[in-house]
Amino acid sequence: MSVRLSARARLSVLFTALVLAAGIALTALTYLLMRRNLAHRLTLVHIDPSNGGPPPEPPAPPDLAEHLRSETLAELLTQAGVALGVVTVLAAALVWLVAGRVLRPIRAISATAQRLSAENLRERVPVTTPRDELAALADTVNGMLDRIQQGVTERDRVLHSQRMFTANAAHELRTPLTTVRTAIDVTLDGQPSRSELLTMAADIRTAVEQSQRTLDGLLTLARSHVGPAEPRTVDLAAAAAGVLDRATEGAATRDVTLRTDLRPAPVDGEPVLLERMIGNLVDNAVRYNHPGGHVTLSTEAAATHASLRIRNTGAAVPPGEAAALLEPFVRGEGARTHTRTDGGAGLGLSIVQAIVTAHRGEIEVIARPTGGLDITVRFPLPVSPVREAPPGRAAHPGPDQAGADR
Repeated sequence: MSVRLSARARLSVLFTALVLAAGIALTALTYLLMRRNLAHRLTLVHIDPSNGGPPPEPPAPPDLAEHLRSETLAELLTQAGVALGVVTVLAAALVWLVAGRVLRPIRAISATAQRLSAENLRERVPVTTPRDELAALADTVNGMLDRIQQGVTERDRVLHSQRMFTANAAHELRTPLTTVRTAIDVTLDGQPSRSELLTMAADIRTAVEQSQRTLDGLLTLARSHVGPAEPRTVDLAAAAAGVLDRATEGAATRDVTLRTDLRPAPVDGEPVLLERMIGNLVDNAVRYNHPGGHVTLSTEAAATHASLRIRNTGAAVPPGEAAALLEPFVRGEGARTHTRTDGGAGLGLSIVQAIVTAHRGEIEVIARPTGGLDITVRFPLPVSPVREAPPGRAAHPGPDQAGADR
């Protein structure tokens, strides 16, 4: 069974082994150098103890020199071995302490990661000094945690938006069905007359038309997210002119004046979607206006983008709720209307936003202090040659065009 050592233990064993190997190498080198020096520099001094008498016969110099050399080298090895053992033990202790201090930031990173969860992503790893590799690692981990927290927050926002969209769509589709069922139950409870049956049929027809507008709006919203399959060069000014021609009669009926300042504004995109976007904006501006009001539509091209701006008079919108009008089924004052009297489906500006996003554009909605909205849409200018839209192409509203509102 293998023993799993911690990083601190592995570092201690590694550096202790390196110290031991270096000590052995140093001892061996010292031994060899000492042995060589003793072989060439050993000198014997003979002292005469006879005081003038016949001197005793001295031992053979070679044997005495060899004996002294062996004793010296043996003592050297003994002392070096003891010193090497002491140094190795001290090195092991110091390496263990130093490794623990060096790995302390890593332990802090690990402890922080273990404490994190989907509900707790605010804690961060402390960044120590000096600014070394471990500090860089802490910065990297903190950056990763920031991205994870941002992703989780975005996911929660999307999930909440999807749940709200599903609930709102279910309500919009269920309300006409409830109206139909109530009309049938009330009318057929007894012996209805012809006029009562006709009234019931009219109520059912209105409810069915409302459901159809909602479904058509939902289908258009889904298609708008796909974006243009074969982008073409579209002049927003020409597209806006065609939309305004068809909106003149409805604006006159509501006593709303249409004003224009249309300058060339080419963009790359799908003509039908862009014309639908403009149509929704114009329809919204006319529908939520007041008698005697006006709608101003302008287009222009700047250095880096083409823009379309539409301003209308009308009821005052709280500034903090203007951006919320881009959400599905949200209308004035940030609330979803349960009983619709304007024929809208509550998806007009949602479709506009989806089309703008699919064309890599941006939309800005500002509540005017005097009432109404100021909406600006910007698209990047064409950067590559694409096919132009057929001249004079009109954007005839399909069955899902009617009732597009904010």
